Amino acid sequence: MPYENALAIVIHTSDWSETSRIATMFTREFGKVRALAKGGRRLRSNFEVALDLLTVCSIVLLRKNSGLDLLTEARVEERFTRLRSSLPALYGGYYVAELLSEGTQDHDPHPSLFETALETLRALNDPAEDPATRTLRFELAWLHELGYRPRLDACAACGENAWLKTAMLVGFGPMAGGLVCPDCEKVQRDRRMISRSALMSLRELEAADATTPREVAPLPKAELRLLIGQYVTFVLGRRPKLLAYLE
Repeated sequence: MPYENALAIVIHTSDWSETSRIATMFTREFGKVRALAKGGRRLRSNFEVALDLLTVCSIVLLRKNSGLDLLTEARVEERFTRLRSSLPALYGGYYVAELLSEGTQDHDPHPSLFETALETLRALNDPAEDPATRTLRFELAWLHELGYRPRLDACAACGENAWLKTAMLVGFGPMAGGLVCPDCEKVQRDRRMISRSALMSLRELEAADATTPREVAPLPKAELRLLIGQYVTFVLGRRPKLLAYLE
């Protein structure tokens, strides 16, 4: 098997033995990989701090057709030290890692999602950025990449959009995949009503590029947090552990 080079974000680690660790990393080149780092638990290992959670590192892998890959080298490229002193930013970073770990498949590359995750971590590390807004924007990018982009211009069930011109409250159904009109929302048991201002903010967040600085507009964050959290829970099939901290 050939050795492979990749740029990775460490999203999870676990102990394998008294001296070794298993590292789960989201890479730009190969998507999510799980690799055995022999000697990774030693105080003076070759990996040093490269396998700390949310560290960006250059890695060398010996890839295998089945089972764990073998991590032979990991060199730190970027660390986000502010996360240690800001709980909202730290929780946002852990949430990004949880979505990458639990919501993507092994060896399924998503280069654009990798770049969005990297930009999100950089933004969370910036005191001028708002952690809540950045986390919401990452969730929408994650949903889009996985094929669950919410429909926000018409009813996701029937395609009707005339009702949107006058509605002050609109229904959003995770099972439908977006907005639901008054006729269709009757059969959408999971639908949540949101304000028109929340809908407009959601549209702006979805359109914002990952590198757009700061907030795109004042946001009804509590309302959006519950809405997107419900949709992410539906997509994952379970409630993310970090949601409770974000809420």
